[in-house]
Amino acid sequence: MHSTPGCWFVVLPDRDLHPRVMARLRETARPDTLRVVPHPSGRPWLAGRWTGEEMTVCTAGAVRLAVAGTCSLDAGQLAVRARRIGDPAHIEAALSGAHGCFHVIASVAGHTYVRGSHSGQRRVFRAEVEGGTVCADRSLTLARLTGAAPDTARLALHLAGGRVPHPLAGGALWGGVYGVQPGQALESGPDGRVRTRVWWQPPVAELPPAEAAAGLREALRRAVALRVGSGEVAGADLSGGMDSTSLCFLAAEAGARLVAVTLDWSAPTNQDRAYADHAAARLPGIEHLVFPSADLPGHFSGLDVRGEPTDEPTAAPRDRAQQRHLAEAMLTRGAGLRLSGHGGDQVVQPPPAYLHALLRHSPTTGLRHAAGRRARHRWPLGAMVRALVDGRSYAAWLTQAAEHLIAPAAPTPLGWGPGPRLPAWASAQAVELCREQLRAAAHRAEPLHRDRGRHAWIAMVRQAGRAAGPLSHRAALAGLPAHTPFCDDAVIDAALAARPHEASTPWSYKPLLAAAMNGLVPDHILCRTTKDHCGAEWREGLRRQRRTLAAWAEDSRLVAAGVADADELRRALLSPQLLTGGAPELEATLGAEAWLRDLEHHDARHDAQEKDVAPTSP
Repeated sequence: MHSTPGCWFVVLPDRDLHPRVMARLRETARPDTLRVVPHPSGRPWLAGRWTGEEMTVCTAGAVRLAVAGTCSLDAGQLAVRARRIGDPAHIEAALSGAHGCFHVIASVAGHTYVRGSHSGQRRVFRAEVEGGTVCADRSLTLARLTGAAPDTARLALHLAGGRVPHPLAGGALWGGVYGVQPGQALESGPDGRVRTRVWWQPPVAELPPAEAAAGLREALRRAVALRVGSGEVAGADLSGGMDSTSLCFLAAEAGARLVAVTLDWSAPTNQDRAYADHAAARLPGIEHLVFPSADLPGHFSGLDVRGEPTDEPTAAPRDRAQQRHLAEAMLTRGAGLRLSGHGGDQVVQPPPAYLHALLRHSPTTGLRHAAGRRARHRWPLGAMVRALVDGRSYAAWLTQAAEHLIAPAAPTPLGWGPGPRLPAWASAQAVELCREQLRAAAHRAEPLHRDRGRHAWIAMVRQAGRAAGPLSHRAALAGLPAHTPFCDDAVIDAALAARPHEASTPWSYKPLLAAAMNGLVPDHILCRTTKDHCGAEWREGLRRQRRTLAAWAEDSRLVAAGVADADELRRALLSPQLLTGGAPELEATLGAEAWLRDLEHHDARHDAQEKDVAPTSP
């Protein structure tokens, strides 16, 4: 049994469990003391490792209620809400109006209730442990508790990166460990029976632009003010883009002293620095730190340095060393947290699939938008028309996706989603395993919304939320917690309440956010339509890591797991400039390879530690 780093918790049913369960949990918590909160019956309810800032627990008669994460309710307010609960069905109504990003855990009349955030940033996982269902906020915790190994089929899906569709996206990578879908809660009764309860439904998309913008502004204002206060020092990204810049101005409005960081990429056409400087000049009391890319650790630096494993592979190896460098700079200047604009791209503007419903409900407006999109993105006319008249169900789309895993990407992004694609180096076994999972999902899956545009938007938001979870976890381990206000549930609800064709148009960039920040963020920023890149640094980083990539190619854990073809992977790693795919495919593969190596290193290190402390025979 190996320790799990950082804050974590498990939720135990109100039943007599085998003593081995608590014994394993105590081993998992080493070297720290396991924290345990009992059910009203006296049996263990919550167990794990957390601080008072990370978890708030209250008692109200025979009810136990806890929130983990960032929540607008303090202990006293939570206790008042708990008194309204007499049945698990009352829990969400009692918490109405609370905002932030948090888990909810309750024990009521022998029933255990747990859910995360509907953004997917705070997840819930479950596993059978000694005859009872145990839930946790991290799948890695349950894997340690059950001794589970990575599941090859689920690992293969990760080669598709962020293109894995619902309901397969975000699933646990461990055999016998399963993810609870965001927007659903898990409830277990005294008899041991477990059921899921839907606690969230997307708002109706009906607000006109002015009302939607006002709602988004207020939600973002509350999200930022929940994290920073007057006189507090807060780190922040200031990329020059609309998302991070909006958070900086909201933090300044809340009275925070900002330490903001800007990356100055080397491309001659780079405009991020100029826009960031323009914003910084209008932010009172800001300490603006600009980092030319030449002064930062290169992309993919430290690929051969092992870290603590996360729940699943991420793209963190690309800029992990850079982000650590930036965090240290903010920490030395007194920052207690870091605000990130992550999620803004996905939350404040729907994907183009909104055209489907728009064409059917408002043909004239729909045709104008379709023509504008085609002109802007140079979509082939025939492909666009075929996509727009396509009326396939979600099940049929998943079935077709299973047959197109190694085909070129669709020429227009107008389907139920981007469609999963595996890279050229995926093994034949990986392709077949992914096909089987997609076909199985097609038999049981329901879309996130009957309107494919709404489905695609919610799925895209949850992709951002899932990425924010490991980002926050790694940042906390490094000593500077990262917060992503765009991924707060209330912010997402405010954005989803807008009419899609007004939240995203072919003729303006992020119109909903621009309207929400009007009068607070300078017009020069809100009118920006460009987005810079770090392609030169990305390619140079791979070039400098040739020796490590060559070593990985010769001893790949993905190849050993049977999900990558040795020759094709070697070709990709040694000659990334010849890739027919792109950066996302390679980054997903490097993330999966690094994740397997982190797991291996973590297990070996703890095995060695256990041998060092094992008692010797007399």
